[in-house]
Amino acid sequence: MRTFDFAPLYRATVGFDQIADMMDRVLTNDVSQPSYPPYNIEKTADDAYRISIAVAGFADADLSVEVKEKSLVVSARKAEEDKERTYLHRGIATRAFERRFHLADHVRVTGASHENGMLHIDLQREVPEALKPRRIEIASGAKAIETDVVDAKAVN
Repeated sequence: MRTFDFAPLYRATVGFDQIADMMDRVLTNDVSQPSYPPYNIEKTADDAYRISIAVAGFADADLSVEVKEKSLVVSARKAEEDKERTYLHRGIATRAFERRFHLADHVRVTGASHENGMLHIDLQREVPEALKPRRIEIASGAKAIETDVVDAKAVN
């Protein structure tokens, strides 16, 4: 029997409620998810999120954050390094990367900051008034019946 692990669905999405879109995107993606650089997605308020990406070794000028077609694209390219340096051990990865996050409808990027080797990207979900839940007043029984009565002479 086949079991499906839905954990990959939540890795690269922010604010999505449409499972069908995520399933389609995950199942059509034949390439495994990259693991570099590591990141966290946290919910900071009811409609606010923060993506934190570990970007040790990159300067502000090396990083790029763009929003294209409902996708948040974070990329980094390190400027050419000094060829004079000789490393005995090189454990800090500063290779170029591009990480994509699919944004749900009405989610926008409000800001980004880079501090202590972490790139923080703040997101806000802004649901329009027309899509927010609204309370419908229930009319009393006598009022509702009066408006639904049809005159028999007018029908025949």
